[in-house]
Amino acid sequence: NFSFGYSLVYPSPVLPKLTSPDADPRLRMDPNQAAWFGSIYSLGAAAGGLGAMLLNDLIGRKMSIMMSAVPSTAGYTLMGGAVNLSMLHGGRFLTGVAGGMTAASIPVYISEISHKKVRGALGSCPQITAVFGTLTLYALGLVVPWRWLAVAGSVPAVLMVVLLVFMPSSPRRLLSLGQEQKAEKALRWLRGSNYNTSIELNAIQHSINTQVKITWAQLGKPIYYRPILISVGMRFLQQMTGITPILVYLEPIFAKSNVSLEPRYDAAIVGAVRLFSVAVAASLMDKAGRKALLYTSSMLMFLSSLTLTMISHTTPCPAVNITAPNSELGNTLQASQDTALSFVPLISTVVFIFGYAMGWGPITWLLMSEVLPLVARGVASGLCVTVSWVTAFALTHAFTLLVDAYGLYAPYLMFTVVCVFCLLFNAVCIPETRKRSLEEIENYFRTGRTFTIRQNHPSVVSS
Repeated sequence: NFSFGYSLVYPSPVLPKLTSPDADPRLRMDPNQAAWFGSIYSLGAAAGGLGAMLLNDLIGRKMSIMMSAVPSTAGYTLMGGAVNLSMLHGGRFLTGVAGGMTAASIPVYISEISHKKVRGALGSCPQITAVFGTLTLYALGLVVPWRWLAVAGSVPAVLMVVLLVFMPSSPRRLLSLGQEQKAEKALRWLRGSNYNTSIELNAIQHSINTQVKITWAQLGKPIYYRPILISVGMRFLQQMTGITPILVYLEPIFAKSNVSLEPRYDAAIVGAVRLFSVAVAASLMDKAGRKALLYTSSMLMFLSSLTLTMISHTTPCPAVNITAPNSELGNTLQASQDTALSFVPLISTVVFIFGYAMGWGPITWLLMSEVLPLVARGVASGLCVTVSWVTAFALTHAFTLLVDAYGLYAPYLMFTVVCVFCLLFNAVCIPETRKRSLEEIENYFRTGRTFTIRQNHPSVVSS
C-alpha cells in the first residue's frame, strides 16, 4: 500500500516538468496528454481489480498481493527509462494494475487475519501506509529528478515480496481448502502461543460449512445484495468526493489557486496533514466507531469543499481610488487582505484531506472487507475496486477539462453536493460494525436485525 499511495500521486510533481517548455520534446505533454497521464492509472487499477476477482479465490489473498509486484516493477521501469509518451502512459497503466490488485486483496487479507478487537485499527494500516507513500513522493519530488522518482518507486514492491514470504496465508482460506492443521498453525502464529485457537477456528469452520456456492438467483437475497450494494455505494461515493483528482493534480491545482507558497511545498504540507489524520482515525476506529467518524468526515469535507467553491467563483474586487488621500493605506490593506486570502485554498484543502483521511478514506476500505458476504468476498471485493477505479478514471479525466472550461468552481461545486449524499448514505445505509466478528456481521444481513449468532440456526444460506 505504500507503493499504491506513491504511484497514485506520481503525476503531481512530474506533470509540471513534462508540460513545461523546457521538457524533452519527445516527452512534452499538451493538456489532453497530461489528462491521460493523470487518469490512465485509474483504468489500470480497474483492470487490476477485475484480475483480483479471479486471483483472490484462485491463488489466495497473500499470493495475489505478491503477484502485484510484477506489473508495479515493470511500470516503474518503463517510466524511469521512457523515451516517448507511450512508455510513460504504459508504465502509468501498469502501476495502476498493481494498485488495483492490492486494493482488492489487502483489505480482505487483513480482515481475515485480524482479531475483531483490533480489526478497525489494523484495517486502517493500508490507508496509513498509502498516505506515507504519498508523502514520501511529495517530499522526494522537492529534490529528486522525475526519472529517479520512478526508480525509487520500484523498491517497495520488491521489498513487499520478500517480507510477505514470512507471513502466513489466511486461516479462513486454509480451512476452506480443508487444510485444518495449516490453518491452526497460521492462527497460532498470528495470535500467539498462549491463545486458544479452537474457538475461533470452530466459528470460522461453522461459517464455511453453512455456505454454498453463490448463484445469480441467490443474489436477490438481502444477505448478498445489501452488503454488496453498500460496499459499491461507498466506493462510488468515496471517489465522487473528488479525492483522486485532487491528489493527482495537487500541484497544478495550487498553482491555479494563487497560493503564496510554492505549489510543491503546499503538496508536501497536505501530505503531512493527511498522514497525521489517518493516524488519528486509526486510533479512534475501535473507540468512536465507524459511523461517528464517517459523519465527522462528511461534515469536514462538505465545509471545506463549499469554501473552495465560493473562493474559486471569483468576482472582481472593488477598485481602489488611487487619487484619494489615503490611497497608500488602501493599497496596503488590499495587499495584506490578498495575502491572507491566498492561504484560504491551502487551509481548505488541508481540512478536506484531513476530513477524508479520518473517515471516507480508511473506513470505506475497512467496511468493504467487513460487510461483504464471506462466500463471495474475493469476487465482490474485486467488483467494488473496479467500480471505484472506473469512477476515478472518468472523474480524473474530466477534471482537467472542467477546469479548463469553467475553472475550479465547477468540480468543487460537484464535490460539495456529493458530500451531502455521503452524509445521507451513512445515516440510512451503513451499519456499525465496531467490535463485531465477520460472522456476526454476516448474521446481521441475514436476519436484518441482530448481530447475535445462534449456532442451531436452521439453514444459514437457504432460509
